[in-house]
Amino acid sequence: MRKLTDFRLLSLGITAIYLSVTATGGVTDSVSPIYGVGLPGEYRAWQMITVAHEAGKNNDIRAILGNDVAVKAFRERTRPFPDGSVIARLAYVYQSSAENDTLFPAPQSFVAGNPTNVQISVKDSKKYAHSGGWGYGQFENGIANQSQPLLNSCFACHKKLDSSKDFVFSHYSP
Repeated sequence: MRKLTDFRLLSLGITAIYLSVTATGGVTDSVSPIYGVGLPGEYRAWQMITVAHEAGKNNDIRAILGNDVAVKAFRERTRPFPDGSVIARLAYVYQSSAENDTLFPAPQSFVAGNPTNVQISVKDSKKYAHSGGWGYGQFENGIANQSQPLLNSCFACHKKLDSSKDFVFSHYSP
């Protein structure tokens, strides 16, 4: 009888985790305010779209990943992006590698340092009609940043782009 009870408790636990992940689209119930975007549990396995270095006040290095829908749209240059496209931008401190530089005649090796945040963009033209069809979230250590001014600034910047870009800064790097 105890084994049956343990099994039922385990099943209930797994079901609760599954419902939490599927309801939010992420690995936790942490979602961004305004847009309700969660951190997708599988995003680290997505394909690379491009890399970027932000030399401004952020001074970070970024890996831009996409789910299958987004990657296909990037490769085929489909704009606007189809609903269901999800883009993840992983940002890391951009730092010199002292260890690598000892092997070169001058400092020249830069690497990704500590992670700073992950930003998620989700395309749903109906749900996010007020922001060009995109919903946004930013996560630090897997937890949604709850700053509404920060999230309001997402679309404010993206809407400065030429409309042919569908509010997306990145391009596909083959």
